[in-house]
Amino acid sequence: MNHPSTPAIAVHGGAGSLDDSGTSGLGPDAPREAGVGRAASAAWELLRRGGSALDAVVLAASLLEDDPTFNAGTGATLTSAGHVELDASLMDGATLGAGAVACVKDVKNPILLARAVLERSPHLLIVADGASAFAREMGIPAWPNERLVIPQQRARFDASAGVKPTTVGGGTIGAVARDRNGHVAAATSTGGTFLKRPGRVGDSPIIGAGTYADDRLAAVSSTGHGEPIIRVTLARLVADLVGAGRSPGEAAAEGIRILGARVAGQGGVIVVGPSGDPGFAFNTPAMARAWSDGSGNIRTAL
Repeated sequence: MNHPSTPAIAVHGGAGSLDDSGTSGLGPDAPREAGVGRAASAAWELLRRGGSALDAVVLAASLLEDDPTFNAGTGATLTSAGHVELDASLMDGATLGAGAVACVKDVKNPILLARAVLERSPHLLIVADGASAFAREMGIPAWPNERLVIPQQRARFDASAGVKPTTVGGGTIGAVARDRNGHVAAATSTGGTFLKRPGRVGDSPIIGAGTYADDRLAAVSSTGHGEPIIRVTLARLVADLVGAGRSPGEAAAEGIRILGARVAGQGGVIVVGPSGDPGFAFNTPAMARAWSDGSGNIRTAL
């Protein structure tokens, strides 16, 4: 168990299949594990210097959005119309403040736009053209959609004639943290499911489903097939289990058990509880993840 003054970070790079070729849409295994490790290390260093949990999860998420290995920001999957639509959300466990965006086509880092919604807007969720207009008002520059598309995703789209949309949102990224002051925060970002209908919104920008943080409960980020995750409000479900006395690991496992048993859902969660202890669980073959242990060392796994 972590000491109360010891910060903690955990990040995920999406729940899905093990695949060295990258054809699953998750990307090759080794770069995924390395990518979550880099993001966790950067966020941990910020926390070690006294930074806030909110700053730490935004830093981790923005680094993963910039990493083309993952299905978030640059490198996101394409919709059935052949472009990228991005979703992201952020929650502050100290205030229960939250911000989210969905169906954004022209922002490089949607988690930064979600933070602007949290801190500079009376709203919680802004979508599509409205989110783009808000980004410009906030001084976030327009980013051409084609610059979010990497060659591997374009080739995958070009080869997809007659293929049905996927049901697992592989490569979604997320981060949860606890800072030295005992505050927790969570962030989640995604490009959604491959070949999704334009305008489709999954769990990632939905507070209580893809993201939840409450200092009295826990910080949780979900990944997987969004529709079932929304049906069981997975992130809040897991946070409530921690609040009821389960350890973060136990709560994560029970949440994923319920996801599978009640709605046949596939996915995973990462959790940081009020004590700073991390937990994670998934019912897919793999979930790239990294976390800090009680000594401040960063560990990674698939």
